[in-house]
Amino acid sequence: MNPKPGEVYWVDLGLKGKVRPLMIVSREDDDAVRALCACVPLTTQIRGGSYEVPLPKVRFLPGNDRGVANVQGITAVEHFRLGKRAGEFHPEVLASVRDALAYLLELNG
Repeated sequence: MNPKPGEVYWVDLGLKGKVRPLMIVSREDDDAVRALCACVPLTTQIRGGSYEVPLPKVRFLPGNDRGVANVQGITAVEHFRLGKRAGEFHPEVLASVRDALAYLLELNG
């Protein structure tokens, strides 16, 4: 399995026995020495601020509320832990999430 940036998978993070949607934010790399991908959790628990990226409403995520990508929750996940693929966000959404990650990590100069 080689997950692609912008794809969303259901993952059991061991939190309250609940699977959560995670967006792949790492680059696609067929030659990576470890089967890991960087992901950010998606949530409808909106707190506001610079570390949340508003997401468009999509059919592959449940609920009637709009959600956010929580870049403060960035985590590395082994490929084998990725559950069912839920869907994929457009490149513009991924770019917004990556911009927020650059802000989080002070990579903007």
